[in-house]
Amino acid sequence: MSTVVTPLEQDAPGCLYPLTATPALTLPRLRGDVRVDVAVVGGGYTGLSAALHLAERGRPVALLEAFEPGWGAAGRNGGQVNAGMKHEPDAVERALGPVHGPRVVQLAGSAPQLLFELIERHGIDCEAVRAGTLRAVYQPRQLATLRASAGQWHRRGVELELWDAARLAEVTGSRRYVGATFDRRGGAVNPLSLARGLAQAAQRRGAAVFGESRALRLEAARPGWRIHTEGGAVTADAVIIATDGYSDGLWPGLRTSIVPIYSSIIATEPLPAQLRASILPGGPVLYEAGNVTVYYRCDAAGRLLMGGRGLQRRATQRADYEHLVTYAQRLWPALSGVRWTHWWNGQFALTPDFYPRLHAPAPGVYVGLGYSGRGVALGTALGAELAAAATGTPLAALSLPVTPIPALRFHRYWRLGVAAGVAIGRVRDRLGR
Repeated sequence: MSTVVTPLEQDAPGCLYPLTATPALTLPRLRGDVRVDVAVVGGGYTGLSAALHLAERGRPVALLEAFEPGWGAAGRNGGQVNAGMKHEPDAVERALGPVHGPRVVQLAGSAPQLLFELIERHGIDCEAVRAGTLRAVYQPRQLATLRASAGQWHRRGVELELWDAARLAEVTGSRRYVGATFDRRGGAVNPLSLARGLAQAAQRRGAAVFGESRALRLEAARPGWRIHTEGGAVTADAVIIATDGYSDGLWPGLRTSIVPIYSSIIATEPLPAQLRASILPGGPVLYEAGNVTVYYRCDAAGRLLMGGRGLQRRATQRADYEHLVTYAQRLWPALSGVRWTHWWNGQFALTPDFYPRLHAPAPGVYVGLGYSGRGVALGTALGAELAAAATGTPLAALSLPVTPIPALRFHRYWRLGVAAGVAIGRVRDRLGR
């Protein structure tokens, strides 16, 4: 249990996870100069996974985190470990071509397996449960999408079960849904515990992990690169930038290459036993298919965590999350007397085409970000890819294609664009499109 006020608690005082996660790590700030093979910027899943994989290979590595591991999306997300991406496998292969298309499908599909193996191998205490993912729909028109998805994965050797309304009502406790796919690859974690566990595992393998050490400036050195912080500097042959929705001006154009979407979550007190037994009793997680998704799960203490779109700014007031409470009570009227005790939001990087990004903007500099809400498993998998790139794996051999950092037009108006997109998405969801 947390006994000190951590940076995450200061920024999101209503967040549940500092209460339920494993204790925060005591990390040093960077002081003076450090020389390593690889420097990693960002203490989310991508950066932590990269540092851990590098340390497992015996490579000297230093990770710089501006606050604490898990401060960003890694410590604020819904805790769902889901396979795949927003796009179906056939669409991925059409978009990315015959070489990288199948690789990306494989990477995204196997990402939960990689994550759960890491958790087991390093003994990470993070409430890991591998009870599957439900992708549910409430419009009959959407059933064809589920059937197509199941068929595409089946052709690739993965069985997605198709569940009907009756089975969903039994499993979810709600009669809202007309169908779903059930994917056994998925599961759940306490996301902040996972971030802290990955950081601790990297330390145990020899990685230097620095907290409250924001990377302020990155410049070419001879040889390699030099990253300056307020208290010191790291010189490295290679640099991995893994800052996702909290990307700043460290590398030119990176901040404006993605849209930093806010996602909101609200959590109940531990549910009464009878009510808890009726909501996802087998422990799967659920997200609604559609343009504006809602997602939920129950944690180890029997709390219901409900997440979805909300205000596109930092939000600390209970009233800012009322729409999620209203929707939850629509699904389960028996929640009307239950207290909602925690609420928080945070940012993740959305890309316009919903594909993750892998950039190599200069020799020895590698960037991975843009999971569009699938970062728990996919971000961890891409961290392993970045570690391989930083230690000599040819870029052409990586799963993701290496692309230039894109320039998003009208980036300064991203909040207006998101608001418009959500409004249009809600209309399309009501029409089943």
